[in-house]
Amino acid sequence: MESSSDLAKANLSDWFRLMKPGVLALLQVTAMCTILIHDLIVWNAAGRLDFDIFSTLETMGIVFVGGYLTAGGAHTFNNVLDRDIDPQMRRTANRAIARGAITPKAGLIWALFLSFSGTLWLIEFANEVAAFWAAFSILFYVFIYTLWLKRRSVQNIVIGGIAGATPPLVGWAAAMGDAVSISNPFDLGSVLPWLMFSLIFLWTPPHFWALALYRSDQYKEAGIPMMPWVNGPHRTMIEMRVYALILIGIAAMPWLNPAEVGELAAYLYTLIVLVLGIWYNQSVISIDIHEPRDADGRIPSAAHSFFVSMSYLALMFISLVCVLFSPELTILFLVLVMFRILSKKNQKMPISVPSSASD
Repeated sequence: MESSSDLAKANLSDWFRLMKPGVLALLQVTAMCTILIHDLIVWNAAGRLDFDIFSTLETMGIVFVGGYLTAGGAHTFNNVLDRDIDPQMRRTANRAIARGAITPKAGLIWALFLSFSGTLWLIEFANEVAAFWAAFSILFYVFIYTLWLKRRSVQNIVIGGIAGATPPLVGWAAAMGDAVSISNPFDLGSVLPWLMFSLIFLWTPPHFWALALYRSDQYKEAGIPMMPWVNGPHRTMIEMRVYALILIGIAAMPWLNPAEVGELAAYLYTLIVLVLGIWYNQSVISIDIHEPRDADGRIPSAAHSFFVSMSYLALMFISLVCVLFSPELTILFLVLVMFRILSKKNQKMPISVPSSASD
């Protein structure tokens, strides 16, 4: 039974951190961008007239709240269920439930409150399909990933990535309003949200394996079968490169339907994401598993790839918003960025003055 002294150990930030706000931030970027992408496509199809920015902002606000609550609820469930292994890992040992600041019962109540309130919020202010995909994400993350796969399969992150890939489905469904039906939640009227879902799904394994490369000992001690210690770092690197290359392959194809987003936007976006993919692949290829660890026990090149991957994912979504809003301004911006980069490189190059015959 909980005592007042147990609850006194926790402060507001402990309850907030149970929701894993760092992870939520990236999820919210993809959901917010998806809403903008949907509404910009509709705006372009209508001849770029009367863009209702207030309606778009309202939808974004609704999904932001609902997504924060539902995803936060799923993450809190994860904290409750992993309370026995979290203390064994340096990365998770300071979580509130793991260190005893919040009791499992209190954490469970908090998780249920967040999950149900977020789902009901989306039903009331968005639609049932948006709520369906948010609830699906919670159930998949809790039952399929946390309770089943995480401690049993080396493919835990791969399959579990389905849960983290749903924000575009939630955002797109909310943006569709009454045009989507709960009778078939898979029919979102376009292939685009499913392509965005696929991008996040394929991005997830190399992103988390970069972290696991230098946390493999901790995962092993906790009994979590992560790829680096089960199949070895070399096999992990091979699979990371395969997933990263698949992402480039998707981006290299003009997979955006020109009839839906506009020909210039489609091919410009393909070019941008191709460049981003090469940048991310370079960070993956550059990982040196034999590199000396830093003061925090990390492999610097793997940590670099881990953080690059987060920027890469966000930029893929933000880039599509930009090209849909104005392909011409996007091109101008890219030219200015390239000019700036080249100018900096030229400034760093040593200038050699040839000797004259009289010297």
